[in-house]
Amino acid sequence: MKTRIQSGVDWLDRLLPEGMPIPSSTLISGPGGTGKPLVEFAFVSAWLKAGGSVIGIPLQYPSGELVKSSMKKLYGMDLADYQGKVAYIHFDPTLAGYRRENDNSVRANMVRPGIWHKAIAEAERMVSEEGPGTMVFGSAMNLLLFSKVYRDEILKTMRESLENDKSRTYVFAVSTSAFAEEIHQLEEVVDNLMFTRMEKPMHLFFRISRMSGVRFSAEEKTVPIPPGMLKEINQIANSTRKRRFSEIKRIK
Repeated sequence: MKTRIQSGVDWLDRLLPEGMPIPSSTLISGPGGTGKPLVEFAFVSAWLKAGGSVIGIPLQYPSGELVKSSMKKLYGMDLADYQGKVAYIHFDPTLAGYRRENDNSVRANMVRPGIWHKAIAEAERMVSEEGPGTMVFGSAMNLLLFSKVYRDEILKTMRESLENDKSRTYVFAVSTSAFAEEIHQLEEVVDNLMFTRMEKPMHLFFRISRMSGVRFSAEEKTVPIPPGMLKEINQIANSTRKRRFSEIKRIK
């Protein structure tokens, strides 16, 4: 079994010449609106090409279709070619727990105690166990912390998954624009830590702060993602974020 995986993306492989260690946990951190999921998708693309399966938790995307379109535009990957390799967990605050929606998606109230692990396990049953195994990737995971009732518990659950679960590989994108102290707890325990930032008008910068067991360059690089794509993802994220705020705050 592979112990490292190359992204196949030129600018990223220059910073990670030995690839990403697997299994491992990775956090892409930075202020809101700095294109973190677009970098995250480079790892998702590489994982699928290596024969692995992925479970997406797209909190800032209203549907899996937007994940598909972003992957196609950015990395030339058609997720329709990976049947049985891709599953989604869609956040649903109206549920007390979770339920299977179809052959590749689960609806779940991820902030409620105990649902996190059950939803991931259910999604994992939908995908194959070939290649490097399963990657769980999530965008805007910090949104779950807006639950006043369950904030501490979901933070503990995410932290323990990133620090201790070596049965899967995790890649999460989080915003530091809110709950910076809580996000720092996640930054402290992950194997691999990366940061993004944005400069006007639409210039995305990326750097690696820490990797587990592989050489890397700490040089900050401009990410060659078209400004139109960055603008599109920010618009989607902003509209979804506002709705998620109110949904999650109301959960009791």
